[in-house]
Amino acid sequence: MTIEKIRIIGAGAMGRGIAQVAATAGVEVEITDVSSEAVSAALEFVTTMLRRSAEKGQRTEADAEAAVARLHAGSEPTAPAGDIDLVIEAVVEQLDVKRSIFTELETVAPGAILASNTSSLSITAIGAVLRDPTRLLGLHFFNPVPLMKLVEVIPGLRTDPALVDVGREFVARLGHTAVLARDTPGFLVNHLGRGLPTEALAVLSEQTASAADIDRVARETLGLKMGPFELMDLTGLDVSHPVMETVSAGFYGDPRLRPSPIAAGRVAAGLLGRKTGEGFYPYLEGRQEVPAEPRYTPDAAATAVYVHEDTEFADMLRAAGVLVCDAPAADAVSLVLPVGEPTYRAALAAGLDPARTVGVDPLGVAGSRLTVTVPATLDPAVGTAALNVLAATGRSLTVTADGPAPIAQRLLASIVNVSCAIAEHGIGSPADIDLGARLGLGYPQGPLTLGDTHGATFVLRILDGLLAYTGDPRYRASGWLRTRADLGLSLCATGTRPTDL
Repeated sequence: MTIEKIRIIGAGAMGRGIAQVAATAGVEVEITDVSSEAVSAALEFVTTMLRRSAEKGQRTEADAEAAVARLHAGSEPTAPAGDIDLVIEAVVEQLDVKRSIFTELETVAPGAILASNTSSLSITAIGAVLRDPTRLLGLHFFNPVPLMKLVEVIPGLRTDPALVDVGREFVARLGHTAVLARDTPGFLVNHLGRGLPTEALAVLSEQTASAADIDRVARETLGLKMGPFELMDLTGLDVSHPVMETVSAGFYGDPRLRPSPIAAGRVAAGLLGRKTGEGFYPYLEGRQEVPAEPRYTPDAAATAVYVHEDTEFADMLRAAGVLVCDAPAADAVSLVLPVGEPTYRAALAAGLDPARTVGVDPLGVAGSRLTVTVPATLDPAVGTAALNVLAATGRSLTVTADGPAPIAQRLLASIVNVSCAIAEHGIGSPADIDLGARLGLGYPQGPLTLGDTHGATFVLRILDGLLAYTGDPRYRASGWLRTRADLGLSLCATGTRPTDL
């Protein structure tokens, strides 16, 4: 089936965006809303955007005017629609409202595919009131629609499977990319997006590091475009925290998806982010105010150091002029590189004195920033000397308390483990998981590919260490991750299934 004419119900930001990309792609678009003023405003807005794109040279003036000519004002959302091929509902996220609209639509638009742009409500639940729920499909666009080139195609339990292909073809015609998601809480992308902020909030709640330091590590060690607290401030906690609560509740309190009381408290206080002038960061005239980092005095001679079982790091220090001992010494600082455990435990396991030992996260050794962990019993004078020596390498330093594992490792493990659990439960294919995270969350690598980059066995070691130390089931490794680590398979590999036999 070819989609030639659509009706959009809801003239807000999402409806306008869908109308713009559809009209640009050659589709006739009818915009409707309960408010005729909203329809007029939407038509004016989309017309302006299309003409502005021609002024910027993004398309010809003739193409822009042809797209404008394909925009039409509809009389009302549920008016008879015998010539409509597809209806896309983009109204308020309330189940009863959406059900009411679709109940009327299945009568007045007998030949149309019915689609909801819901970001959080079950397609199956919306369609449960219909006489023919096979006609209903989820098409979840992301805001702003012209820039976010991703659409989740979500069949409900009773959706006609043939509609999935029709939905994919329509999305491709708009110049967007479709990913297939099961009808589960958060669908695919919002579920994937829980791995980073939930663990970052856990680190913050333990007072291991500040929000700014966690963001720095996320960007410079893990390579993310934005840190988790920058992202929550941009989105707004009034949006992101309810999503965390919804996805967590939808999976019956799965500990991996646990929200944070820190976020709930900040929502109650109105500290929502950029939109309110203060969130995890203050904003001055819309500009983020980031606290300055502490300054350390580079001094390669501040102390001799012993590096436990990491010759490459030892060589890097020697290249900076640091005196590196071959064995622990009474007047030297010991450096350990813990994986999935606190620095003090790594020191004790190596037979070192935690009062004279600091940790360095091995994830950051090859980069521009070193994350240094400070055991609770560290001699402050020893710690200061160690920081001055490490500063002599020319790297930036982030100094954190000694948590259950270095913070970059915790963020990495959570991102990868949540994505592996999604793959394990068939909520999305490995390819769509990585694609959805890149296009929908802005990750430079998909989370499964990220896990492969660092190694499944490395990620598993972090999780097993966190689980053993904390006893918190949020750190239990998914079967998908453990199986592939044991067998040496890529996290992106589906592996042999019974259907292959």
